[in-house]
Amino acid sequence: MKGNFKENILNILSGVSSGVVIALVPGALVNEIMKSISDVWPAAQSVLAMTTLMQDLLAVFAGLCVSYLLKFNLIQSGSVTAAAMIASGAFQMKNNQIILSGSGDVINIALTIFIAAIMVKYLTPRLGSYTILILPLAVAVLAGGIGQLMLPYTKLITGMIGNVVAGMTDFQPLIMGMFMGVAFATLVITPVSSVGIAMAIGVEGIASGSANLGITAGAFTLAIMSSKVNGFGTTIAHFLGTPKIQMANVLKNPKLFIPVSASAAIAGLVGAIFQISGTPNSAGFGSTGLIGPLTAYQNMTTGGPITIIFLILLFMGMPLMLGLIMRYIFIQKLCFVKEEDLLIEDR
Repeated sequence: MKGNFKENILNILSGVSSGVVIALVPGALVNEIMKSISDVWPAAQSVLAMTTLMQDLLAVFAGLCVSYLLKFNLIQSGSVTAAAMIASGAFQMKNNQIILSGSGDVINIALTIFIAAIMVKYLTPRLGSYTILILPLAVAVLAGGIGQLMLPYTKLITGMIGNVVAGMTDFQPLIMGMFMGVAFATLVITPVSSVGIAMAIGVEGIASGSANLGITAGAFTLAIMSSKVNGFGTTIAHFLGTPKIQMANVLKNPKLFIPVSASAAIAGLVGAIFQISGTPNSAGFGSTGLIGPLTAYQNMTTGGPITIIFLILLFMGMPLMLGLIMRYIFIQKLCFVKEEDLLIEDR
């Protein structure tokens, strides 16, 4: 763990972002397809089980990615990873058995990794040859234990954010659409779970549809603004996977929230105008895994090719156009942000 405090914080955020991508993107890419073909291809259920397990191991991936960026050795990396998983909230004890139950709280995972990294840095030179014996236990129990104690309070933060978002659903529909688009587009690029918020407060109907369009527009905006400094795979991962891959960059440069919010507000407004709807289970995903557009299609009063083309324009054409406009305004015209601010691959 070398470098100054700011650099280490950035490494932790970058590592957690990478862990989120590793855990969630595989499921986002194939889960809906596997569900649709499971009746004709039974092995699809096994693929679903694998990708679900990857989601449950988000804390493990985050711990390993952060440890790599902090240049920890194997013992140190394993210790940090253990603490992250212990404090993640991704498992429950039932009848003396450990049951995995979701990805956990990303905020708490990041905080626990930070504590564990400090412990590793402090204890390693003092333990000497006893490091391999004592460090994993000490970090797992102390950092992991502290993380478990913090978990209820970090969940309170998520709850408070959820209450603020829930209040937006009382606005006039068009205003609500704009606010929901902005709220979820910004939440999805922070450590807060946009899906968790949506399910906790029961975002449904037009509010859910506007939220998904906002996330999609924000993801396309980040993808297009960063397309010249990131590879093609990384670029499309923003909207096919998750825009959370930009979490470290956005938190380092908060002004990046502005173009994201601008495009999300327009998309959310359009969603409200055309009454695009969704469910609590779909809100917060955006275009990830095609969950947003598929749910919108299921809730449309009419189906057929015309409706499909309409939704393609809403969930792809409009976000693409908004992304190009935001890049022109904020990068080329105003020079408000730089493409290098969104660089991912050189980390």
